[in-house]
Amino acid sequence: MAREFQCVGVVGLGTMGAGIAEVVARTGLRVIGVEVDEQCITRAREHIEHSTGRAVAGGKLDAAEREALLQRVSFTTDLKDLAEVDLVVEAIPESLELKASVFTELEQVCRPDVILASNTSSLSVTEIGVHTGRPGKVVGLHFFNPAPVLKLVEIVRTVVTEPDVVADVEAFARQLGKEPVVIGDRAGFIANALLFGYLNHAVSMYESRYATREDLDAAMRFGCGYPMGPLALLDLIGLDTAYEILETMYRQSRNRLHAPAPILKQMITAGLLGRKSGRGFYTYAGLDSPVIVSDMDTPEPATTSPTREVRKVGVVGTGTMATGIAEVLARKGFDVVLRARTADKAEAALGKVRKSLDRQVTKGRLSEEDRDATTGRIRGVTEFDELADCDLVIEAVAEELAVKREVFGALDKAVKPGAILATTTSSLPVIECAAATSRLADVVGLHFFNPAPIMKLVEVVHTISTAEDVVATAGALCRTVGKHPVHCADRAGFIVNALLFPYLNDAVKMLEAHYADADAIDTAMKVGCGLPMGPFELLDVVGLDVSLAIERTLYYEFRDAGFAPAPLLEHLVTAGRLGRKTGKGFRDY
Repeated sequence: MAREFQCVGVVGLGTMGAGIAEVVARTGLRVIGVEVDEQCITRAREHIEHSTGRAVAGGKLDAAEREALLQRVSFTTDLKDLAEVDLVVEAIPESLELKASVFTELEQVCRPDVILASNTSSLSVTEIGVHTGRPGKVVGLHFFNPAPVLKLVEIVRTVVTEPDVVADVEAFARQLGKEPVVIGDRAGFIANALLFGYLNHAVSMYESRYATREDLDAAMRFGCGYPMGPLALLDLIGLDTAYEILETMYRQSRNRLHAPAPILKQMITAGLLGRKSGRGFYTYAGLDSPVIVSDMDTPEPATTSPTREVRKVGVVGTGTMATGIAEVLARKGFDVVLRARTADKAEAALGKVRKSLDRQVTKGRLSEEDRDATTGRIRGVTEFDELADCDLVIEAVAEELAVKREVFGALDKAVKPGAILATTTSSLPVIECAAATSRLADVVGLHFFNPAPIMKLVEVVHTISTAEDVVATAGALCRTVGKHPVHCADRAGFIVNALLFPYLNDAVKMLEAHYADADAIDTAMKVGCGLPMGPFELLDVVGLDVSLAIERTLYYEFRDAGFAPAPLLEHLVTAGRLGRKTGKGFRDY
């Protein structure tokens, strides 16, 4: 028979514990909150009052409901006051020693049938449970911050957790209005195991000065639609908390990608913990403030660098990317020469641009006059010589190095001296394209994201030979056409793919290990981390063959075992399950 929970104990009333207490009290249950002293209780009470006050202001509670909620929460400094509760949720700091001590005392205080749950985000629930005489009634109940807002709850069963305990806690989570996923006991569970490897990789990029903090964060916000960039998110989480989670993950996995980047320890030692200390990767207006203020690392305005004049732009290619870039440029007043292999392909490409613009007219986003003016600025040609007087030429042909090198060789001969040559490659070395020309200093990467008219991000990739004014010109062009440029050096994956695809690969390895199914993993990352798509949804959209190619490129460049493509991904590609485009991938469509 399923347990009925009337009264819930919450041990530890920091930000997370106070949030959990509020969530439970909102459902009409009584809550007894336990803290170490009266000062902590006062802070917890103020936190709940402030949070519920915001809920009233936002129309999510009325004044009477708020008052009733506050009456249902009582506070104490004595664990013995939990003697009559039906469930205990522990939410104290991430220390195994501290948690074991609390669970040992709870074992003495609570009735034998009471479930003891830990809100740990990374520690072994099994290790916590063995410090009681009832390990079968110990379970992980991992809420996400802020608990009143985020819907995901990870329910962590150990090898000895009783099935009815898991079922009752899952029902309890649903009663709270949460979306539970049930998983086994391993470091990081689902969300943190995938999230923190990605965050740590971003820190390593920053530490090596591969890209600035602003560009790393902007790349993932504008390129992937993430709600926050990785470094800003680490500041929110707390660098000390992130370090402890990574340490726990590394001790269990021995995966080098989980070993905390050295700069994290240095920043923690210096007291740079993120928002809570007023400074982390960014500097904030005050303690716990979300407002970022300028500091010595804030980049200078981009307008200070000399640039080359760009009036006419050539685009080589007729695919979706090429026509999208041509549309973006023409809409901002640039004359565009679109080079195709045949007259028919040129005409078809112009037709695609016209169709896209027609859709904008239908939606009321563009006037018929502006549409006609835009199409009038694009001219289709079939010869490279027609690009001779272009100030910048953007290559957007197939992602094959031999094909791109042939195009760059032809452009080198046809285009005037001083013109900039750019490639839209997403994974190939830009320097390989440059080496096919006699003007290495004039070659740069301009990696637009699909669909180009919509996506704001452009990765501006400089090689070891690219001239400074070429990089500055590329960045200025992006800003002129309404894009957000981020700058990085020429190495596999640039910023976005180098951060995104190892995370996707880790998700496949998690599925491959039968730790959780694709639905649970997708739910955890969407609901728990606020990502627009789960990893398996995204892989099926991108294409498993494309994803495998990018992951192989990363692995061959960095030679890190953690980047080796998951065998499951390779097998699916071999079997022809490439995602939505074939109707079958990780899911059937």
